[in-house]
Amino acid sequence: MSINSEECFDVVIVGAGFAGLYMLHRLRGLGLTARIYEQGDDVGGTWYWNRYPGARCDAESLAYSFGFSEELEQEWQWSERYSRQPEILQYAKHVAERFDLLRDIHFGCRVNSVEWNEQRRRWSVTTEQGDRVTGQYCIMATGCLSVPQLPAIEGLDSFAGNRYQASQWPHQEVTFSSQRVGIIGTGSSAIQAIPVIAESAGKLTVFQRTPNFSVPAKNNLLNRDWVNQFKSNYRAHRENHQKGIGSGFGDLDIEPLAEAREPILMDSIDSGQAEQLLQAAWTRGGAIFLGAIGDTMMNESTNQFVQKFVHDKIRTIVNDPETATSLCPGNHPIGTRRICVDIDYFETYNRANVRLLDLRKSPISKITATGVETASEFVELDTLVLATGFDAMTGALLGMDIIGQDGVQLRDAWAEGPKSYLGLSVNGFPNLFTITGPGSPSVLSNMLVSIEQHVDWITGCITYMGDNGFTSICADQSAQEQWVGHVNDVANGTLFPKGGSWYLGANVKGKPRVFMPYAAGVGPYREICDQIAEAGYRGFRFSA
Repeated sequence: MSINSEECFDVVIVGAGFAGLYMLHRLRGLGLTARIYEQGDDVGGTWYWNRYPGARCDAESLAYSFGFSEELEQEWQWSERYSRQPEILQYAKHVAERFDLLRDIHFGCRVNSVEWNEQRRRWSVTTEQGDRVTGQYCIMATGCLSVPQLPAIEGLDSFAGNRYQASQWPHQEVTFSSQRVGIIGTGSSAIQAIPVIAESAGKLTVFQRTPNFSVPAKNNLLNRDWVNQFKSNYRAHRENHQKGIGSGFGDLDIEPLAEAREPILMDSIDSGQAEQLLQAAWTRGGAIFLGAIGDTMMNESTNQFVQKFVHDKIRTIVNDPETATSLCPGNHPIGTRRICVDIDYFETYNRANVRLLDLRKSPISKITATGVETASEFVELDTLVLATGFDAMTGALLGMDIIGQDGVQLRDAWAEGPKSYLGLSVNGFPNLFTITGPGSPSVLSNMLVSIEQHVDWITGCITYMGDNGFTSICADQSAQEQWVGHVNDVANGTLFPKGGSWYLGANVKGKPRVFMPYAAGVGPYREICDQIAEAGYRGFRFSA
């Protein structure tokens, strides 16, 4: 296709999840032309693909939602404290329709090449379906958990029964009635799916390699009067979510905090008081359990105290002592792998039709046409469910040919691990922005809070460039190196590196072990980004 036949836009966006939708909306406000390419057939991103039984958000609905429009947040009514996947997907569709975004989205299009043309100062974007467009800017809204990771098990493709993958679940109804079902994995998706599958399966075998910490969601239907009272203070609540030292999940009390609470540290209380704090957080439910004692993620002895509390809870809930012991994580500090939020997960192992098979004692040797063979037995199955996680943070970006200055591929620039400035920009890749990319709070935060912050920052940056006659922007090499060093210093000041989790890429064979998210919290990160912008975008190089 000739250059003259290319469609030209100010901005090309990859991905129509929440990040892509809000980015498009803000660009429209600047009067810029933009197009989104989305490989799915509808909006929603992760909530379009992840339709497995029990799929729901682990952040509370009233916090996991957009705050850019007061009308939107007042008119939309969430039904539950933790929204289910269908409701979140419907919310994404509502946003797209309400703000007339669909006309600029091309669905069913997978971007395979993004190449910078130095002479034209534009990005050339091509899709597998044959589209070719250019844009002054290219914005990656590809999500942090969008590339599934399949287990490397002999014979996986030989299974002749029903096989489902949690992150690519069929759009039609799936039933398990009277079936012998096996599920491999006990991460967040599996912990949500297992209780629901167990309700109808004839027999459910859970193949667990690594147990995970999980806390109860204490989910409930939302009371309209409570919601209305909460919404009357929505602006103050949003500010607390955005500027706190934590993850932006917020403490959803009726009255917003007038000022940030000082964290309670272990050395300021006795063990009885610590137990009471943990019990109150457990009873309330949700991932903010990890913040009950402020130094849980920094102090190993505090972390061990919290671990023991959760281990005791598991042993109290699960009737069979051997199963309970197998379900107690012992190879990583609590919180260093994504803590799960569940509805009756541990209680499910008390059902007569549910069995846990500990792969540390009896590893899987292979999968056959009729089931799973372990070192000690053969488990016959009608249905096999894979809940084995993602190639997180970088999988979607490195799945494309992203070619920057001097023909350098992003996968080569990141051969030793992802390097970026603020998780927003990569040296050598001008006018390319990554929303919630490696080096930002991203997966350690409420994603909607981080998405809005990144989109607003990018919008401000593009406005600044237009006002000052700049045509391109690129992260400076030294600023990028300093930021990467800072991200690692912050991580090394916590217990996160001890987790051996997908935060470090440890679940993907051959992936460099680099701690990818920024662990200092959404508030401090936002402050840094704002200071950099106020200083004329310090650490960036502009061209006129």
